[in-house]
Amino acid sequence: MIKHRQVHRRGRRSQMAVSYTDPVISMDLLRTVLQPSFNEDIRAVFRKYMKFFEKAASNVKENVGGDVQPDQLIRDACRNCLEHVKHHLCTFLQIYICRPPGTVVQYDRPASYNTGAKLKISEPIKREGPKWDPSRLTESSTFVLGSRANKALGMGGTRGRIYIKHAELFKYAADAQDKHWLSERQHMRATGGKMAYLLIEEDILDLARSEDYKDCPELKLDELKPFVVPIWMVEKMQKAMEAQKTESDLVI
Repeated sequence: MIKHRQVHRRGRRSQMAVSYTDPVISMDLLRTVLQPSFNEDIRAVFRKYMKFFEKAASNVKENVGGDVQPDQLIRDACRNCLEHVKHHLCTFLQIYICRPPGTVVQYDRPASYNTGAKLKISEPIKREGPKWDPSRLTESSTFVLGSRANKALGMGGTRGRIYIKHAELFKYAADAQDKHWLSERQHMRATGGKMAYLLIEEDILDLARSEDYKDCPELKLDELKPFVVPIWMVEKMQKAMEAQKTESDLVI
């Protein structure tokens, strides 16, 4: 257990005092202790699957030739894996934080390091009503970047907070084709392997008009910069919305 105490530093900064009563600092101290174990677990996962990436990259080099660099392909694939894991972990946090009081979190078997235990929530998240009707998404629908919505609602200092605080919102994870289209039209910067989410502008405006936000001094709706997307992207969004209506169990 981390003890909360006051530490006075000596030397050039003798006038400064670092308080460990801050819960954020306490949790970060714990994270620092656990981080090496996290890192090693992640490395073990990549070592387990690296042979598949190496084989695929070798096949690409053999079939395409030219300036193909297998090492770069492997690095990009691993980076994309990490970014997609971040997406699923964000969903896990939504379920964990937003589950009703008393909801039991169960495991298929006792969890231990490298067991691949399957985490289950007794009641999956259900998203219903007009806002979750895929037919509401059309060529005339306007969308905003999740990062901009986060900032517009006054959460700019905490990346991704909107996804955790408002798990009821539909969010679409843009794939490589989507991100290429968005960056070409300067709706967003090229992100490489980083995840980019699109939200429905109407949903954000509804939030802005709610009691929680309408009098918020940090509200900056001019940050939204809405845009429309082509029909092929709309169709992908409709499929994603249908799939997200009921979240399935997560594998961690």
